[in-house]
Amino acid sequence: MTTVRLDHVAAQLEGLEETIIHRFIDRAQFVRNAPAYERGSSGFLGEDQRSLFELRLRSQELMDAEFGRFQVPEERPFSKDLPAPRRAVALPPTILNLPHFDAVNLCPSILSAYLPFVGKLCAPGIDEQFGSSVELDVYALQAIARRIHFGAMYVAEVKFRSNAAAYRLLIKAEDRDELLRLLTRPEVEANIIKRVGEKVRYIQAHVNRAVRKLIDEEVVLEFYRDAVIPLTKEGELRYLSERVL
Repeated sequence: MTTVRLDHVAAQLEGLEETIIHRFIDRAQFVRNAPAYERGSSGFLGEDQRSLFELRLRSQELMDAEFGRFQVPEERPFSKDLPAPRRAVALPPTILNLPHFDAVNLCPSILSAYLPFVGKLCAPGIDEQFGSSVELDVYALQAIARRIHFGAMYVAEVKFRSNAAAYRLLIKAEDRDELLRLLTRPEVEANIIKRVGEKVRYIQAHVNRAVRKLIDEEVVLEFYRDAVIPLTKEGELRYLSERVL
């Protein structure tokens, strides 16, 4: 992909929204299960420093790294010191102009936003389904991270190309405030929130409530407003600050 339009990027982001909503619904079928996030309560003998959630996330990313997942620009890992891929990974050309994709790694902030969100998304209590809960957490986190990093990198690049002279001046001046003003499109953000709400309602419209729990639309929209959109913009700023000019 050597050329791309903003509407093409937006279409990709819309598809990722649906994935995230489905991941949230899946996680909400289990209660909060607080012990799964407590260190020393993993059930793994001799493992007192990490929670079951932390162990599950690390284990998933060890496997993903060997399969080459993190060679993809928007697939940024939550874990450090991961192994190199054990297979050759052939990727299509990209429009991105970034020497190191981890310069835009927002996973620590995504994790900090997600864990409190679980407490709002899921019903309180303990149902002992700890393994299933953290497995679904990992899938949700990876979907969120893909959406944020894809949006950050590709949107920033397309916007840069649309007004390269102005962006170059601001990047060289290290003027984050003015860059943020230039990047921000309130009407687009409002449309994203509106669309996500509509998708939550649509996806859950025919759920069998006898066997499936519904998620609160407002909780999802709050997460988008307070985490997904701001972190995507932070990623755009990081991308531009590290972009090869």
